[in-house]
Amino acid sequence: MSISFENQVAIVTGGARGLGRAYAEALAARGARVVIADLGGEGATTAAQIRATGGAAEAHEVDVSDFDAVSAMVDRVLDAHGRIDIALNNAGILRDKTFAKMALDDFRRVVEVHLMGSVNLCKAVWQPMRDCGYGRILLTSSSSGLYGNFGQSNYGAAKAAMLGLMNCLQLEGERDGIRVNMILPSAATRMTDGLLDPEAARLLAPERVAAGALFLVSGAAPSRFAMAAGAGTFARVHVTEGEGIHLPDDELTPEAVAARFDAICDPAGARAVENAFDQAGKLAARAVRAGAA
Repeated sequence: MSISFENQVAIVTGGARGLGRAYAEALAARGARVVIADLGGEGATTAAQIRATGGAAEAHEVDVSDFDAVSAMVDRVLDAHGRIDIALNNAGILRDKTFAKMALDDFRRVVEVHLMGSVNLCKAVWQPMRDCGYGRILLTSSSSGLYGNFGQSNYGAAKAAMLGLMNCLQLEGERDGIRVNMILPSAATRMTDGLLDPEAARLLAPERVAAGALFLVSGAAPSRFAMAAGAGTFARVHVTEGEGIHLPDDELTPEAVAARFDAICDPAGARAVENAFDQAGKLAARAVRAGAA
């Protein structure tokens, strides 16, 4: 199978450098017209360098946390090119500090850029993608969001939210040909400056993540897929729920929960849950089975 993005338009937020630049260059090399959405003027330089190597790229200076600005950019892209096939949400910032010392303004700003920045682009491209009957959306999460990291409560909270956003948008977009996935990249970027030794930085080059991102925005992409990616390694991230236990009404006490805690933690029979109703049905069915026994 050969993956091509010929005649497709892809918006990459935070596309001027780091992971975003690696994505933009890889998409352009396979035929996409890349729209680099970034702040600070570096997007124009990256777009020019892509064009110098034969690719199609343009830059728009936009703050992703500003929905009006994002929407205006999407309108300009649609006016110029008639469609948007790919929305690759990559823009991000860090404001690391322990929760005790973190100013709430720093918490809000990180959530605004990571979570609401992704929401803003998804919202702006959603109807155009529905109208075309085709769309590929990639959200960027992080191991800090799923597993935690010291001093990153703001970043971790924003990145964990991507899981819920992906799951809901995937369900709503399925009938309109919109597929929504999530990548958890590990890469040496400006946000990791000073944190990695030279060998680790070499192994974690952003270019070693790009192949996974491109697959997740391709025509062959799955939907609702979370991929960990870094140093040329790619792995599926699963969220599963165990079979659990059932307590009859006369045993619904915290002491009974404590007594059965090991059984509650038993991973046997764990499976992915398709949606909220699937989980509710699973819990109710477990109760029925327990009552029948």
